[in-house]
Amino acid sequence: MSHGSPFHRTAATRPLSRREFLWQSGGGLGGIALASMLSRDASALLDTVSPPPLAVAPKAKRVVQLFMSGAASHLDLFDFKPDLVKYDGKPSDFGEKVETFQDGLGPWLRPVWNFKPHGACGKMLGETVEELGAHVDDIAFIHNMTSRSGVHSIATMLATTGYQLPGFPGAGCWVSYGLGSLNENLPTFVVLPDHRGMPSNGVKNWDSAFLPNEHSGTVIYPGTANPIDNLHPHAAGRFISESSERDARALLAELNRRHEAPRDDDARLDARIKSYELAARMQLSAPEVLDTAGEPEHVLRLYGLDRNPATWDANINDAEESYVFAQKCLTARRLLERGVRFVQVWSGNDNSHPRRNWDSHEDIRRDHGPLSRGMARGAAALIADLKQRGMLEDTLVLWTTEFGRMPSSQGGKGRDHNPFVFTNWMCGGGVRGGVTYGESDRWGYKPLDRKNPTTMYDIHATMLHLLGLDHTKLTWRQNGADRRLTDVHGHVISPILA
Repeated sequence: MSHGSPFHRTAATRPLSRREFLWQSGGGLGGIALASMLSRDASALLDTVSPPPLAVAPKAKRVVQLFMSGAASHLDLFDFKPDLVKYDGKPSDFGEKVETFQDGLGPWLRPVWNFKPHGACGKMLGETVEELGAHVDDIAFIHNMTSRSGVHSIATMLATTGYQLPGFPGAGCWVSYGLGSLNENLPTFVVLPDHRGMPSNGVKNWDSAFLPNEHSGTVIYPGTANPIDNLHPHAAGRFISESSERDARALLAELNRRHEAPRDDDARLDARIKSYELAARMQLSAPEVLDTAGEPEHVLRLYGLDRNPATWDANINDAEESYVFAQKCLTARRLLERGVRFVQVWSGNDNSHPRRNWDSHEDIRRDHGPLSRGMARGAAALIADLKQRGMLEDTLVLWTTEFGRMPSSQGGKGRDHNPFVFTNWMCGGGVRGGVTYGESDRWGYKPLDRKNPTTMYDIHATMLHLLGLDHTKLTWRQNGADRRLTDVHGHVISPILA
């Protein structure tokens, strides 16, 4: 099956001039990198399907996803429950048998920070995220989210790919496939991981799986000495001479010609060549994008980047947490501004002791404090920056986490996993701000309406809708099935649309 698209064509109609050019010129960057992968191409060819044209008029052109890895507590940040304050310390009673991840069914635990109203809509926020208060009238909060699993790896995979098992493309890959590039010199999908480590499942969260490799997320570490791995030649390559390079390229060209002959219609080969060509173009474009030092002083001040982190203590503290997350948010804005379609910003992947991640079994105040203040500072600055540039109206900001945390205490100061209900929020890009969709029950334990929860399928369906894509028609034929980001589920959350 094939649908017309201005951005994509099937392998059968794709011209071969790019491939011929690379090989006739002796391989180049594409040929050199391709040679190490030649032995992997003996498997059967994949079906190719072009995405459908836009189904509706798009409200958004691009997406930035802020992912709090480890399960941020809705109860301490966004979903105020007065009964937890009233019954703090009393034995918890859920009215049913409850199975938790670590048996965290201690007494009720009040929010560890005070809440107060913000904006014209009066949205209640915990004090560590109060910097977002200036933007609540642009945000739609969704408080009845549920997950199918309370296991980090499975729930994270569900939130990033729409499936509980590996082997499926990340959401950014589907957006790249469906909409194509706005800037041929930069990736369509960029991932900014936590500076201390990878999330559960690692690259499987943003791998293209059965989609062409060109749609995989490109990992970038802003603010580091080597933000993009292998973008430039290794320093140890000084021994390479002009003649040896010429001989090596001639040999690679011959190997490439032999490999191409029986595989004329293998779309994977072309996708790889596109990736290597992109890497060559990024050598020129990426350094400028990642250089935030040239931003005006008022922008650096907005993000809190007008201070020198080299003067801080080596331990993670509020100031450093705020700096590194804000730096990723500013980099995300620069990428989006230059045509990247989907930027994924991760927070909370530190498993040292005492750890600084969102998986706060031991101490919510200790762990969530620096993370939530840093997140709120960066996210608020990002929203303000997008708004002042006129970009918020066509940029979708999606805040998410894999599940929530229990209203009962664990060890007195922590909270156990809660896949039964949690919070997401959306902003900009066609979203109606100042609203709350769905409610959790009096304890923040499960949705108030248990028959009609909101799922990640619904989040993904809504995201694609705002980008102008019908989630039921954006498909790829794989192993005899028309795969899609939302599997066979999902509906657009119409009440939060502007």
